[in-house]
Amino acid sequence: MFDRRDLEPVTVGTSGLGKRPGADAALAAALVASPFRQLDTGNNYALGRSEQLLGEAIAAVGGLPPNKVVFSKADQDPETGAFDGERVLRSFDETTARLGLDTLPLFHLHDPYTISVAEGMAPGGPVEALIRLREEGRVGAIGIAAGERALVEEYIRTDVFDAVLSHNRWTLVDRTADTILRLASERGMTVFNAAPFGGGILAGSRFRGDTYGYAPASAAFLAHLDAVRALCGEWGVSVAAAALQFSLREPRIHSTVVGIYSPQRLAELPGLLGAPIAAGFWDALDELGDPPPSPTD
Repeated sequence: MFDRRDLEPVTVGTSGLGKRPGADAALAAALVASPFRQLDTGNNYALGRSEQLLGEAIAAVGGLPPNKVVFSKADQDPETGAFDGERVLRSFDETTARLGLDTLPLFHLHDPYTISVAEGMAPGGPVEALIRLREEGRVGAIGIAAGERALVEEYIRTDVFDAVLSHNRWTLVDRTADTILRLASERGMTVFNAAPFGGGILAGSRFRGDTYGYAPASAAFLAHLDAVRALCGEWGVSVAAAALQFSLREPRIHSTVVGIYSPQRLAELPGLLGAPIAAGFWDALDELGDPPPSPTD
């Protein structure tokens, strides 16, 4: 049901799906029809609309195409904040009902910020429920997906997870996921690296201003980013292509999750994947030295 050998280098992320009334149904249909095999969603994305739209697009083509898989995540109760075992089971039922699927190949514990790791691992807690879903065959694998580095590392060290998803922490200008990658590699875990564009700034987006990973960036960080941009210009490489391929070339990462918010971005993705980048560019990038602390650290 979940075999890492079947994973493709890119997973399409749908956290933004459902935030544009009237436009997202077409995007969901395009995602289901696209050549990208893996779709990543979550129970709380757009208050469930991401999963609902994907489910409607799947139903419209007569069911999930045989070349497609959908990964999702268990989230805390959006009203009460509860994140115990019972909530995980409800979250799974909500997700599968929206998607129109009986099972999932991968189901993550997502952003467990309202509970301690001890509470997460306790009897009756969310991790016990995830293990139960895996033992019953309703999910093929379980993962931990979150942005707080120390929290992710602590959950990895419990040795119960099959996969980990980290975001905004392994990019052209950020290496703070190195310990996550090392710990996961030591345990044979599957690693998903999300947000290779750092929240948009490495894809040319200025929507969020001078932020990285959704947080204000320091002057030193922005200066390093400017140096990376200049290097890309010298080598004739787009920053977005370099950002995506930086993640793809890391052997400890098995799939890179790229958030897709529009048909245009979906159409541009193959070009970023196939953009030629000379080996010398990566040597020159290394010569810039280690990036300064990122806003996410």
